[in-house]
Amino acid sequence: PILKNTYAIPVYQEQIMEIARELCGFTLGEADVLRKAIGKKIKKLLMSQKEKFIEGGIKNGINRIIIEKIWSWIEPSASYSFNRSHAASYATIAYQTAFLKANYPVEFMAAVLTSERADTERIAVLIEECKKMGVEVLRPDINESFMNFSVVPQKNQIRFGLLAIKNVGINIVETIISERKSQGPYKSIQDFVSRIASRDLNKKSMESLVKAGVFDALEERNKLLNNLEKLLEQARENHKTKINGQKGLFDGMGFTATLVLSETPAATSSEKLTWEKELLGLYVSGHPLKNFKGLLEKKSLTISKASQTAVGKLVKVGGIISGIKKIITKVGKPMLFVGLEDETQKIEVVVFPSIIEKNPTIFQENKIVFVSGKMDARDGVPKIICNEIEEILDIKEN
Repeated sequence: PILKNTYAIPVYQEQIMEIARELCGFTLGEADVLRKAIGKKIKKLLMSQKEKFIEGGIKNGINRIIIEKIWSWIEPSASYSFNRSHAASYATIAYQTAFLKANYPVEFMAAVLTSERADTERIAVLIEECKKMGVEVLRPDINESFMNFSVVPQKNQIRFGLLAIKNVGINIVETIISERKSQGPYKSIQDFVSRIASRDLNKKSMESLVKAGVFDALEERNKLLNNLEKLLEQARENHKTKINGQKGLFDGMGFTATLVLSETPAATSSEKLTWEKELLGLYVSGHPLKNFKGLLEKKSLTISKASQTAVGKLVKVGGIISGIKKIITKVGKPMLFVGLEDETQKIEVVVFPSIIEKNPTIFQENKIVFVSGKMDARDGVPKIICNEIEEILDIKEN
């Protein structure tokens, strides 16, 4: 009867306590020691109760083989066990979140992305999940983004929040959103700098907003970057005028003087992606490997497939260098731990001094390379011990 509701399987801590009391004569205090052992995953404490449990069962007339069998059901609880109220709560939350993901996928994923916003690796995984669900995650936008990730109305899309951009503080974000809510969307870059009279709109924050693509709907990124001082000067003048209570020469006449920006060659897609990676922590509007997809599939494994390869096996993967950590060995030579990523996953590549000496200039962030080497899994994490590295300079050359 103790296990009737769980189909003869001991699931909850309370059931194990009740078995110990009813079958083995444990007091409430003794049963609580058993609960502590399984609840806190203290294997040693659990095993110290074994003899008392078995002897108590025999004393109550239970066959030794049967009581030992019952104890064998309890032992796995030292690895994982909940009390009944926690299990019920987790089951409820699991059902509720599954329901929300199934019925409100865009809203659900926006909320999950917001809750994980500080972890860029987790964000990358969640964006990949969004793609599988047919939900597009867009770069931040001056007229659509809010503080955190948000749903784009009537579309199957999520916008990056302005707070996700490095070097952009909460004060300027609050000012931008508040002004937009009260006075409507920003119509041009001039409109923006004339309306934002905040001391927090400094060169660093403005540059970061531009590079992250916030103003893409208003003006081209490189043009804004090359006219940054002019824009900031305009913002400072407007701020000074408002503080002094002055009015512009053309105020009330239905037109404003136009801010003329110097023409500049447009930023390349590669530059835009590099800026996104730098300021958002990941590529949003595309991926540097997109044009190399066919070549990579033909000549190498994806990182996710390589990660499943047995330790010691030779693999060849292609990807982009996303980070480099350098240490000096005991003999005074450099050794590298290189972050390599493709469109599926990331992996660490261990590069010993002899490999670095063969081609020292290749180890730079944002270079696209083939890496050949042996799979390793020290500390339980897949790695590649580099035997050879080759830069992919051009699709045609390969």
